[in-house]
Amino acid sequence: MAKNVAEVYKESSEKYGTLPAFFSKDDKKKYIPTNFKELYESGLNLAEALIDLGVNAREKIGMIADHRLEWVIADAATLFTGSADVPRGTDVTEPELEYILEHSEAKVLFVENDKVLEKFNRIKSKTSVKTVIMMDPKAKGEKGVLNLYELIERGKQLRGAGSKKAEARIADIKPDDLLTLIYTSGTTGKPKGVMLMHSNLMHQIDDVTPLLQSNSKDRFLSILPVWHIFERAFMYVAIFSGSATYFTNVRDMRDDFGKAKPTFMGSAPRLWESIYLGIYNRVKDPKQTPAIRRALFNTAYFFSKHYHAAIRFLKGNEIDLVGRNPIISFFLGLKSLVVAILTFLPYLLLDAVVLSKIRLATGGKLRATCSGGGALPSHVDAFFNDIGIRVLEGYGMTETSPVISVRTFKKLVMGSVGKVAPKSEVQIRDFNGDVLTHVKMDGKIEGKRCARGIVYVRGPQVMKGYYKNPEATDKALKDGWMDTGDLGMINYKDTLTLTGRAKDTVVLLGGENVEPVPIENKLLESPYISQIMVIGQDQKNLGAIVIPEFPKLKEWALANGVTETDESALISNTKVVDFYKKEIKDLNSAKHGFKSFEQVSPFFLVSKPFEVGDELTNLMKLKRHIITDKYKDQIKKIYS
Repeated sequence: MAKNVAEVYKESSEKYGTLPAFFSKDDKKKYIPTNFKELYESGLNLAEALIDLGVNAREKIGMIADHRLEWVIADAATLFTGSADVPRGTDVTEPELEYILEHSEAKVLFVENDKVLEKFNRIKSKTSVKTVIMMDPKAKGEKGVLNLYELIERGKQLRGAGSKKAEARIADIKPDDLLTLIYTSGTTGKPKGVMLMHSNLMHQIDDVTPLLQSNSKDRFLSILPVWHIFERAFMYVAIFSGSATYFTNVRDMRDDFGKAKPTFMGSAPRLWESIYLGIYNRVKDPKQTPAIRRALFNTAYFFSKHYHAAIRFLKGNEIDLVGRNPIISFFLGLKSLVVAILTFLPYLLLDAVVLSKIRLATGGKLRATCSGGGALPSHVDAFFNDIGIRVLEGYGMTETSPVISVRTFKKLVMGSVGKVAPKSEVQIRDFNGDVLTHVKMDGKIEGKRCARGIVYVRGPQVMKGYYKNPEATDKALKDGWMDTGDLGMINYKDTLTLTGRAKDTVVLLGGENVEPVPIENKLLESPYISQIMVIGQDQKNLGAIVIPEFPKLKEWALANGVTETDESALISNTKVVDFYKKEIKDLNSAKHGFKSFEQVSPFFLVSKPFEVGDELTNLMKLKRHIITDKYKDQIKKIYS
């Protein structure tokens, strides 16, 4: 049994051999397979060449690239040398790249293409990098830059001559050896280098894989940045379980769903929000969907929603935040049984006629998606689970490599992020540090249910620390407990429910603590709002920065006599502003459970969307302090 991630590659090569491991595209966007044996051999050959170049065990090797076959080969080779990779995507800024390479002391660097090479060359003199290797076989490169495939061939020759240095390095890897050094996105100051060990990822491989029930018949669709630990863990899980991984991107995703017909995929909430809005807008638009088909969809969804809700309750998967009385539960169970019986046949018929056609848009074989990297809006979560696409929402962070908890097929409780991962402990502590709830390693729970506090985790997935940053490490880790900075509680179904972010908490002048995420998620239910950030720190009341969903807004404007078509002019129109005031008030009101101090009052509209690399992290999380600083003048104006 594999003791480190390098051995996982080796064992999968022996076990799955000629089964396809990865599918990458040729010039005509046709998927070309690489099998497990080819993958392992390529990684081994490249590792042998790297060792021949002078790469020692336990070095740091930079990798600036997006997901592609060469990334996987380079990752495997790095591990086979006993080194740790320092990965980042091609959208990295020059200051970030300079800091990461200088701080990590990387002497070898893989770059994806000529564009990344140009970016590196501008900061090269400020780093310790001595060897640069080009991944793209079609790149021009330049003198002194090595080619990945030429190195693979060189390693093949060395191994043919009897060299087995890479195999020796693999056998020498210890559980606490560094596997990867991932730098955080730097939303608050300089990036921190998260040190993840082989033992961290082996926990995810050995203990989380069974929860996902993946096997050699699965096809994974890969769209998230592979350098990010969420997608990276999925990659290792796929390799371990013999599943095939298909690489895609946002531009080709619709076509690739049809080509790959995936059975499983990791995803960020924004992806499913986009798909949901696409379906919603198409169904609601009379130009695209005639009234009869619209009525048919609404009827199908009605029966599907009620049938699935009834089945969830009967299976014990309906969230319980109050500790229901057994007698009440009994009668609710009877009601659910009646609903399930009455809705079963119409659900079955309409699902086959209507909803199965929607599922075909994802290839028709998708048995589940694992959503992580941010909170999935409840209406989006409910919609996909109710039309037959199961969403296994998980929770984690880079520092926990990443899974802390995840929903499973047996315990799919919406409104939660699932059961705590095996061999892990979670504590819910109040702001004074007192333990309110403790989920022990054996799964037993001590303390109060539904007591809200800060989530702490301890277990084999928790990082070694922050590289060359003992102060930050000591702040985040105490006695092995990781302070996640997230707010949550253990509900009466023994699963974890997140309620906000401690660091995102808005404190109003009156002393009220407000969690912005639930408010933002509710307001995102409006088809006229694309993005939003709640503000109001040290103010009397909450405000918001709103980016409209412009296609829908323009339709509304045309129907309501607003003549402006330019987006900047449109958001300044008094009629438009009044419309958004009403839209916000309707959703963010007492009838939806919001207290008076949780209701947004002043707001302003912005035409430029929040973008990755600027206002958003790679997983679409808001960089709140950057957005606040960027719009400080407008914020000051609405509060003046």
